[in-house]
Amino acid sequence: MCKTVLITGASRGIGRGIALSFAKEGWQVALNCRQNVKQLNETKALVCKGGAKCAIFPADVSDYTQTEKMFGDIKQTFGGVDILINNAGISIIGLFQDLSRADWMRLMDTNVGSVYNCCHFAIPHMVHEKCGKIINISSVWGIAGASCEAAYSASKGAVNALTRALAKELAPSNIQVNAIACGAIDTDMNAFLSEDERASLIEEIPAGRLGTPAEVGSLVQSLCSDSGYLTGQVIQLDGGWI
Repeated sequence: MCKTVLITGASRGIGRGIALSFAKEGWQVALNCRQNVKQLNETKALVCKGGAKCAIFPADVSDYTQTEKMFGDIKQTFGGVDILINNAGISIIGLFQDLSRADWMRLMDTNVGSVYNCCHFAIPHMVHEKCGKIINISSVWGIAGASCEAAYSASKGAVNALTRALAKELAPSNIQVNAIACGAIDTDMNAFLSEDERASLIEEIPAGRLGTPAEVGSLVQSLCSDSGYLTGQVIQLDGGWI
């Protein structure tokens, strides 16, 4: 029986919404973020209030050594990770020609490298247990591409491809791998939009509004509770936008 879930980038926004979706389901919840420990503790308090056993594991999951230590700490606290939610990510907006190599590498290390690191340390336990699920939080821009977000789009495209490939590799071990390609979700990542820009964006979305972190969490919970035949999918959660 799968029992422990790790959520990276869980201090706020989508990560917090996902964490709260597990609060009342009897899971052991491991929460991670890189530096916003105060906010991570706030997420923990909300999860615990819902009735789940919860602990925080601050670490930079783009760093292999820190990730290895984090998984060791989680094993000591809860046992191995049965459900891995790769949510940690950053975005850089601007012209590709102005993007420095340092920023390109920082984004790729965070958005793709963290998925490699966490999967690398999570999969052996899942294979041993013949049970596990990996859900990668992606973006519609990984499917369609976005002007002035070329690096972000490339990173999420890589996550989508890795999702499909890993799903085929791990299916014989009863491990399902899926991704959620989020559209415009109402989080701090979109806080830079002016009121007019926000209104224009909403006009483009057939559903007539932005998505919520709780809706992402609900979909994650559904994928974690399914029978295990759904795998290798990149599911768009975008209100019909793309």
